Amino acid sequence: MHELRVAPSILSADFARLADEVADVAPAVSMVHVDVMDAHYVPNLTLGPPVVRSLRAATPLFLDAHLMITDPRTYAPQVVAAGADSVTFHPEVEDDPLGLVELLRDVGSQVGVAVRPHQPLSLVEELLESIDLLLVMTVQPGFGGQAFQPEVLPKIAEAVAARERLGARFRIEVDGGISPDTVGGTAAAGADTFVAGSAVFDHLDRPAAARAVLAAAEAGRREAADGGPSAAG
Repeated sequence: MHELRVAPSILSADFARLADEVADVAPAVSMVHVDVMDAHYVPNLTLGPPVVRSLRAATPLFLDAHLMITDPRTYAPQVVAAGADSVTFHPEVEDDPLGLVELLRDVGSQVGVAVRPHQPLSLVEELLESIDLLLVMTVQPGFGGQAFQPEVLPKIAEAVAARERLGARFRIEVDGGISPDTVGGTAAAGADTFVAGSAVFDHLDRPAAARAVLAAAEAGRREAADGGPSAAG
C-alpha cells in the first residue's frame, strides 16, 4: 500500500508569483502537479516546457506533469528535459501508447496514463503493468474549480483490483474537485495520490490546507480498513 500524498496543482496558483507559491506550500508536500493544456485536447491553454524549466530551477519538489494535449509524443520528452519527474498522458490520442511509455522511460521519466470520468479502465488495461501512476480524473479535464464527480469512485476500486490481479505497483492518483470534503471517499476506494488545486491555493495558509486534505484522506483510508462508511461527501 502506497503512502498517501497530496499534490497541489499550480493551475490554481498565482502564475505571476509561481516560485513563491510553490515555496509557500513546500513545507507540507513532497510534490506539485503541473497541468499542461494545449487548447486542442481541452479548451484551455496553460503552460509548456519553459515554465516547467523555470519551476524546476525554483524547487526541489517532485514535478508531476499531466499532459492534456493531442501530441504527447512530441512534447512529453521536452517536458522531461525541462525537469519534470513524471509525465502522465491520455492514451487515446497516441497511436502507440506502450511505445510512448517506453520512450519516456528511456529519457528517465516516471510514467502515468490518465482516464477521463466517462472512459472505462479497459482503455488502459494493456498499460497497467508498465506504468508508475494511473490518473483517474474525477472531473472532465480542462478547467480548475469543477465539482467532484462521485460516480467515478467505483473505477478507483476497479483499478485497485486490477493492480492486485496483475501484481503491479502503480500509484492511483485522483484529480478534480478534491478537497477535505471529497478526498476521503477516494482514499477509501483506494486512491493514494490527491491533486488539489483551489483546496490548497485558495487559502492563506497553504501548508495547513494541504495537511487538511491529507488528514481527510488518511481518515478515509482508516475507515475503509475498519469496514466503516467512506467520507465521499
